[in-house]
Amino acid sequence: QVQLVESGGGLVQAGGSLRLSCAASGRTLSYYYVGWFRQAPGKEREFVAVLSLSGGVTYYADAVKGRFTISRDNAKNTVYLQMNDLKPEDTAVYYCAARTGSSPFGVITGASYDTWGQGTQVTVSS
Repeated sequence: QVQLVESGGGLVQAGGSLRLSCAASGRTLSYYYVGWFRQAPGKEREFVAVLSLSGGVTYYADAVKGRFTISRDNAKNTVYLQMNDLKPEDTAVYYCAARTGSSPFGVITGASYDTWGQGTQVTVSS
């Protein structure tokens, strides 16, 4: 089992930047993907970005493409989400999640992930 802890959320003005961290501990070698999801008040959870741990392939939701970057630091067992040019509509609780399945099918679907962090709040003011 792996444990995930997010950090780095906060309040920022529109156009600003934040970097979220997802620190993993435990049996991290059994996981193939780490994804970021977000959930705004009154809305369903939505996919943001995913990183393939084996090949380093990344994929982004259209809403964040070109503004957000997912990356990792293997030495620190940490996956990051760099968020630039933030907009008020990016306001949400952001969650990282890890997936043991090696197939890329369903990587943008939260239900396919095995382990979730507790979430970190990101608030973007206009």
